[in-house]
Amino acid sequence: MAADDSGRGGGRQDGPGDRRGEPGQGGDAAGDERGMALALEQAMLAWQEGEVPVGAVLLDAGGVVIGRGRNRVIGDSDPTAHAEIVALREGARAAGNYRLPGATLYVTLEPCAMCVGAMLHARLARIVFGAADPKTGACGSVLDVGALRQLNHQTSIQGGVMAGPCGDLLRRFFRERRRKEASE
Repeated sequence: MAADDSGRGGGRQDGPGDRRGEPGQGGDAAGDERGMALALEQAMLAWQEGEVPVGAVLLDAGGVVIGRGRNRVIGDSDPTAHAEIVALREGARAAGNYRLPGATLYVTLEPCAMCVGAMLHARLARIVFGAADPKTGACGSVLDVGALRQLNHQTSIQGGVMAGPCGDLLRRFFRERRRKEASE
């Protein structure tokens, strides 16, 4: 990925969604991998439930998990039941507030426009995702919602954390689904 100055808060961009905010806003690599590993656990649960395997976890400013989510659009018959939204809802209930300043959301797939919008409304400090989504990604792949300076909240966005395992899980899921459909 080529380096590109995002022009936001002195941050830098290393590719779609890899924007870092001011010093002190970013996480450490080991912490980010721990957060993404928890999100991958949620993604595996989604797969077991027949959903597209996307998982998310929400950590408060102290690093405590306050929300977990996995795709539930099929099971809940709800187009908004993306992993990120499920985690945000649980986290907001746990915090007793729809605003979650200082929180970080880890998600295995680059968020869509709906999810990024919800995260910005929640005033998250950071969004960290694994695999890029070249079809609906809104953190740099298709759109870059978080880069819009006109929005009233800015957050740090970092992509590519454990991108290999996150992307591999999705590829395996869709390969298995295609095989199953072909044999029916």
